[in-house]
Amino acid sequence: MTSVLISGEDERITLCVSGCKDAALGELLRCAARAALAAGRVLRSLYDQPHRITHKGAIDLVTEADVAAEETVLAMLRKADGEIGFLAEESHSSYENLPQGPVWVIDPLDGTTNFAHGFPFFAVSIAYAEGTRSKVGVVYAPMQDELFCACQGSGAWLNGRRIQVSGVSSLQDSLLATGFPYAIEEEVAGVMAALTRLVTRCQGVRRAGAAALDLAWLACGRTEGFWEINLKPWDTAAAMLLVSEAGGRLTTYEGKGYTPYLSEVVASNGKIHAELIGQLADFSTVKSEE
Repeated sequence: MTSVLISGEDERITLCVSGCKDAALGELLRCAARAALAAGRVLRSLYDQPHRITHKGAIDLVTEADVAAEETVLAMLRKADGEIGFLAEESHSSYENLPQGPVWVIDPLDGTTNFAHGFPFFAVSIAYAEGTRSKVGVVYAPMQDELFCACQGSGAWLNGRRIQVSGVSSLQDSLLATGFPYAIEEEVAGVMAALTRLVTRCQGVRRAGAAALDLAWLACGRTEGFWEINLKPWDTAAAMLLVSEAGGRLTTYEGKGYTPYLSEVVASNGKIHAELIGQLADFSTVKSEE
């Protein structure tokens, strides 16, 4: 399949769209990538400015940049296809019932705390999903200018180049990543017990504070595994597709099937997955949900 070259379009987008086997998904990928780049420009413009910070929780922040980036994404995606629904962190965040039809799942600024402190590890995350199944995923890290894209059945790309997970085959030789939930005071015993168990069984654990980027870095082989609890759908909907299309695997702590609407995730390059869930199964929080 070949894509139509659009004048002035970022070449990275053209390369990814041309690699999509499904033309319709390719056009949705184009829309998502354009919106992510536009939101990234908003974030870069506000990065070094004083921030207006409000709190959704004790350590769950919102800045003016979250809102501005989300407004940019929503406006562009509405123009692209007004029939697709929205699940977006700041303005369309209710999902008491799981989505049944097509939906954009959006995190305009994954890593808000990092952004607010000037720590340059954050991203825009946009997924197109049908029900709970992601079909297109885009994660854009504006400070590194890294555009990650995935299209179901067609692979994953970083800045237009195909990516795959690492070939490391043992937990002992792996670099892992994790995150801590916002309500850490309610979960601290289990979170720290899981961390203690894994940090002594691998080469290192990184906790950088943006799940979408953690998963994107796993997809391109920079780490071998990731785990976290209490994430929201917009944290993983796009990046989970990056991982799976790059050859990785995602499950619950017990190795059961994962969707972004479950409260825990283990992701890996696939080769260390059995070892990873072997260490994490004791800490599962979704036993009663399955």
